[in-house]
Amino acid sequence: MAKQQDTTFEDFVNGLSKARPELRLKIAQQLKDAGLYEGKISDKFDIKLYNALVSASVGYKSQATFAKKFETQAVSPIDYIQQIGMEGASTGVDGAPTATVQTYVTSASQTAKLLDTVAEDLLGRKLTKAEKNKYTQLINAQQKKQPSVTTSGKGFSSTRGPVDETQFITEQIGATSEAKTNRATDAYAVMMQELGGLQ
Repeated sequence: MAKQQDTTFEDFVNGLSKARPELRLKIAQQLKDAGLYEGKISDKFDIKLYNALVSASVGYKSQATFAKKFETQAVSPIDYIQQIGMEGASTGVDGAPTATVQTYVTSASQTAKLLDTVAEDLLGRKLTKAEKNKYTQLINAQQKKQPSVTTSGKGFSSTRGPVDETQFITEQIGATSEAKTNRATDAYAVMMQELGGLQ
């Protein structure tokens, strides 16, 4: 567990071991309020306090990663503990705002049907194997870059992402010169049909 802790949080834990007893008591109370500290609180730096801090570090690391990735305001370890203490979070999940990041990457077989549907609509034909590979790699790269992010806290939950595969593929294929030519040809054919064709 210690290996997974954020370095900043480790520094905070080390500092707390040498801090004033009244500060440790205050931190212990906040961890107790958050549902992370077991048993009767004390101002000692003992295994109960350490275990509660290790549990808090998991939620803190998740929040720090989220703040860095999405350029939101980062919080210090002491602010984080105060926050989860006020919100009564258990394991930093139920009350404190946390972010769950899920990356969904489609397989070549899952993408193939969608690619063919969009290609037939925009190009009037199915894609070659090489073209399918190219567009599958493009969409997979975009899926990794834009995962689904669910931010949840006390009384709220919001999700953004993931990639809209159909829209992404339509934009990619639609931007090709072949698709533009095909659209122009279709428009010309429609116009000729409306005019009754060439006499």
